[in-house]
Amino acid sequence: MAEEELQMEEGGKKKSKLLIIIIAVVVLVLGGGAAYYFLMGSDEPAQTEEMMDGEVGDAGEYEDGEALSSSTVKTGSALYVGMPRPFVFNVPGSTRDRLVEIKVQLMMRGSDNEEEAKMHIPLIEGALLRTFSTANADDLVTEAGKIAIRDSALKEVQKTLVDITGNKVVEEVLFTGFVMQ
Repeated sequence: MAEEELQMEEGGKKKSKLLIIIIAVVVLVLGGGAAYYFLMGSDEPAQTEEMMDGEVGDAGEYEDGEALSSSTVKTGSALYVGMPRPFVFNVPGSTRDRLVEIKVQLMMRGSDNEEEAKMHIPLIEGALLRTFSTANADDLVTEAGKIAIRDSALKEVQKTLVDITGNKVVEEVLFTGFVMQ
């Protein structure tokens, strides 16, 4: 009789161990499925019914019905071309001259524009150097001064590329590093 009770206890322990293993496997499979769903989901942004003020709808107009011009519609994914070397130059200041180092990347859309930008890197570098040479250390200390030189660099690069290629190619000039001593 004692042997029968012992065998029943061992059978119960085996069943509980088997039940724990089955539960662990189910949890792992569900966790892996959830991880796959969240990590491998669509790369497209979710479309929402409500749009915030000023956002662009599918119809190519602002929420208030104002039509967009073709130059403000941004299509394609953003591509970046980094300038091969940082720009290092001296700028005059009110008290003393300063040394500035700026690392620049260009943002454009479409692989055709990316190839155009890569092909004309020396021309782009020249346009950026022309813009940076007009800078003043007192202006570059402020955030507004940095934004102003970045905007004028964009205009100069676009103007230069329009003369050569016939279109603007570059959408943004980004400063990825800015050091002033």
